Amino acid sequence: MARNFALFCAVGMLGSIALGAQEQEKQGPFDVVILHGQIIDGTGSPWYSGDVGIRDGRIAAIGDLSGAAAKQKIDAQGKVVAPGFIDMLGQSELTILVDPRLPSKIYQGITTEITGEGGSVAPLNDAMLTADHSGYAHLHITPDWHTLREYFARLEKQGMGINLATYVGATSVRRMVLGDADVQPTQEQLEQMKKLVDQAMRDGAMGLSTALQYTPAPYAKTEELIALAREASKYGGIYATHMRSEGDAVLESIDEATRIGREAQIPVEIWHLKAAGKANWGKMPQIIDRINAARAAGVDVSANTYAYTAWFNTFSAFVPPWAHDGGDVKLVERLKDPAMRARIRKDMTSNGKDSAGEDWDNEWQEVPGPEAILIAVVQNPELVPLQGKRLSDVAALWHEDAIDALCDLLIKDKGFTEVAVFGMDEPDVKLALKQPWVSFDNDSQGTAPEGILGGEHPHPRAYGTFPRVLRKYVREEKELTLADAIRKFSALPAQRMRLTDRGVLKQGMWGDVVVFDPEKITDKATFEEPNQLSVGMEYVLVNGVPVIAQGKMTGALPGKVLRGSGYRP
Repeated sequence: MARNFALFCAVGMLGSIALGAQEQEKQGPFDVVILHGQIIDGTGSPWYSGDVGIRDGRIAAIGDLSGAAAKQKIDAQGKVVAPGFIDMLGQSELTILVDPRLPSKIYQGITTEITGEGGSVAPLNDAMLTADHSGYAHLHITPDWHTLREYFARLEKQGMGINLATYVGATSVRRMVLGDADVQPTQEQLEQMKKLVDQAMRDGAMGLSTALQYTPAPYAKTEELIALAREASKYGGIYATHMRSEGDAVLESIDEATRIGREAQIPVEIWHLKAAGKANWGKMPQIIDRINAARAAGVDVSANTYAYTAWFNTFSAFVPPWAHDGGDVKLVERLKDPAMRARIRKDMTSNGKDSAGEDWDNEWQEVPGPEAILIAVVQNPELVPLQGKRLSDVAALWHEDAIDALCDLLIKDKGFTEVAVFGMDEPDVKLALKQPWVSFDNDSQGTAPEGILGGEHPHPRAYGTFPRVLRKYVREEKELTLADAIRKFSALPAQRMRLTDRGVLKQGMWGDVVVFDPEKITDKATFEEPNQLSVGMEYVLVNGVPVIAQGKMTGALPGKVLRGSGYRP
């Protein structure tokens, strides 16, 4: 009896939808109709059969549209039709200027990216542009902006393959006023920093972000971050953080993040949740309990993950914060000085405080060994042959121990160098991704297998995160249902980012849609050969326009800049 009643309700609901679809047809042909799909709408509900009609970039109708007129019809028989995926931490603010199609993203089904991890694309001043010149030169980019408003204008003039939003980074704000030095702001300087956050929020930032393991960010005290977060909170923003520690002090770092959220009255998003370092394997239950306790106490805190057991960061993160004082130029000078190098070595091989008396997240103590560190991206062309090799290989090649090889590599690469670090445990990863408040991120810039970007050796997550979840954790290991994975890819991040018109397949929402066979969607990228596009996405639509059609890129650039609620035209 209950089953019959449920079926009656479902049929009645679809009948109402179909009636609405008939009314929509009176407005003229649809731009696109997706027929015969298994619709997973993003809410976590199981799939239902139906057609999706899109007009003027938005979903205009859902129901039986088999007889509707349309400029383009897509047969999704046997395929899943779902909302486009939202990458909760991309890094594409510069590479989108190199290849605006962002192939690595769209082949995963990503239609929207949130970026700006501590250091955002703006604000910028001349000193920052000079200090970061090698990074721009590496990508052949000439920055012609200083504010987020100017950067967004450049993006909109150029066009882009996906939607993009960004935080304003507390690191960038700090560098604007204090440079790269280990100093504390005066009250006047703090007011200048607060004004920069205020301006960025009015330019369209989604909130304030921190990356507290990367200098000069560790020099900031909690009170400084609370003051800046309050400015973002005034405009309905979010506080997103790469916490001060993801290893030995991860629980204390969660406490700091939730304190910022509570005192600044702002929602908190913890990026790439992990228990880093072998000594911390098995700590994920405590991490989850700490976050659940904060939520129970009324702090709006959630997190995301990329679901790999290796993270990716700058090689210089292995060096204690005091050695970075003044930026990369000063770091390289210290690495060349025998006395300073000996002090750096002592700190890296000791637990607890560094020789400056400061607590720091000593990543060198967290990794199993130099064979667990893979050289990924360098800027010095002479070092390109080392991309894809382990630090242990480099040390053997140079006839040095691992710490000297690390220091010499940083000298040769002027402090740049990015690495993949194998320092997490699979059970911790699985437990994190199953939490109802955990969404997903790539934590990687959009890239491509060819051109300038194809010359790099990124973490495979750059190409594979979302398909990997669908293959490994849904299809093979059944850690998640397909409907729940889609919710974590779409509605959950849209809710967190206050994207009220995206993330769910529903009439009136923007037409960000993916069509794929759940039995075929697969990641191809590996740590050995990362520059491989994922396969299985038949169609990907951004704002109603296909950027992938029949499994191939169309070259269309229909993406939009997504601005936060504080935006003032």
